[in-house]
Amino acid sequence: MLLDFEELDYQQTPLGDISLRRRAEPRLEGKIIYEVKLRDEFLMSSLFTEAEIQLSKLALAECEGKELDVVVGGLGLGYTAFTALENSFVRSLKVIDVMKPVIDWHRRGLVPLGKQLVSDPRCSLVHGDFFAIASSSEGGFEHDELPSHVHAVLLDIDHSPTHWLNPGNGDFYTVDGLRNLSDKLLPAGIFGLWSDDPPDMKFIDLLNSVFESSTAHLVTFPNPYTGGESSNTVYLSHKRKT
Repeated sequence: MLLDFEELDYQQTPLGDISLRRRAEPRLEGKIIYEVKLRDEFLMSSLFTEAEIQLSKLALAECEGKELDVVVGGLGLGYTAFTALENSFVRSLKVIDVMKPVIDWHRRGLVPLGKQLVSDPRCSLVHGDFFAIASSSEGGFEHDELPSHVHAVLLDIDHSPTHWLNPGNGDFYTVDGLRNLSDKLLPAGIFGLWSDDPPDMKFIDLLNSVFESSTAHLVTFPNPYTGGESSNTVYLSHKRKT
């Protein structure tokens, strides 16, 4: 029998205390919702996942080829990674997360998609700092568990390009940081980024200073709490083919 509210895990991390909670939402006829909090801040909810899903769908639809190697920055509740694995063209998927407890939740089956991710032979969960790896001046990812160059990088960690979970992440959202990421993409590779904020033209200009072209997609979804719609943004950038 499920309780109305249950804290499934609580651990300390270098970024602060993190917790995984499962609760029944009385306003939604007892629907079971999984939530993650970092310190006093809500990071994610299984109730609002459409934009995370569209991050994978939109980005991978732009990829060329039928044997795709993909890196996901940020595991969360696993919706971006799970959607990527639904694409039969994906040959390998490496998900990088700096928080070991989040990886453990999936391996222990504490979150709904955990068992599917860890049982798929194409998928590996890598404990590491995505921003340190992606911003490195090395040409490729140069990591034991990661391919050197990939067809797509999908990022869902910070709230937006200007609202970061960790101040150190800000160095990534610069010409140098994005150029170092671009160097890790294969020709015609795709960089996709989730944001909780509306499209930011200044950030699109920044992306266009590094990539051949960039677009912002507004993803809308029903909000049962307000009775209306909410939205997130998915940015897509294309690396030059040569």
